Amino acid sequence: MTTPHQDITPERPTARIRDLNDEMRLMLPATFNGNQLLLSAGIMDRFGNDLQQIMEPVRSFRDFTEDNDPWAEHDFGALTVDGERVYWKIDYMSRDDKTHAPDASNPELTRRVLTIMLAEEY
Repeated sequence: MTTPHQDITPERPTARIRDLNDEMRLMLPATFNGNQLLLSAGIMDRFGNDLQQIMEPVRSFRDFTEDNDPWAEHDFGALTVDGERVYWKIDYMSRDDKTHAPDASNPELTRRVLTIMLAEEY
């Protein structure tokens, strides 16, 4: 039996999804080319005066494992920032915002939504 990480090749859509997700995070907090960043109320209360304090750890997150990234899409992370447990996640929406994206590997059909929240808000 193969795990999601073992059967990935550069031609598979998963690799493209992962690259698009990493690209979005690396652009923090720059323009997202039609994608969206959502910051929870807890993040704004805790880090609102210095959002770079939260953006940099999300941008540089590389601790992906089969446990926290079973589909190898780099769409979720959990980390601790200044003593606070923080989660970030990427969802895939259609460009009309009414449904999930039909093909997350196609940026013309997909708007990525990166949400950063305190773990207690999940």
